[in-house]
Amino acid sequence: QVQLVESGGGLVQTGGSLRLSCAASGSSFSNYRIGWFRQAPGKEREFVASISWSGLAAAYYDSVKGRFTISIDNAKNTVYLQMNSLKLEDTAVYYCAAGSYGSNWRSYPYWGQGTQVTVSA
Repeated sequence: QVQLVESGGGLVQTGGSLRLSCAASGSSFSNYRIGWFRQAPGKEREFVASISWSGLAAAYYDSVKGRFTISIDNAKNTVYLQMNSLKLEDTAVYYCAAGSYGSNWRSYPYWGQGTQVTVSA
């Protein structure tokens, strides 16, 4: 079983920055890939970024490339999502998840509770 707890969401103006954190615990969590997903009201859950616990093979959704950075602090068992140059369309509930591979949220069996990110004009 893997437990994930997100933090760091909030309200920010367009062009601002936020850093989300995902603290992992439980058995064998380091065997899973960690992904960030987001879901806006009335929209499908979509992939944002993912990374392995080795810090290798980071992947990003096209719309966030160059603005978001995913990273890992193994000593703290925490995955971060640094979000810069935020846009209105980045507004969503952001979830971290642990899974096997890829950008399909159905491949990730373990989920955090989510943290709200709201970007205002």
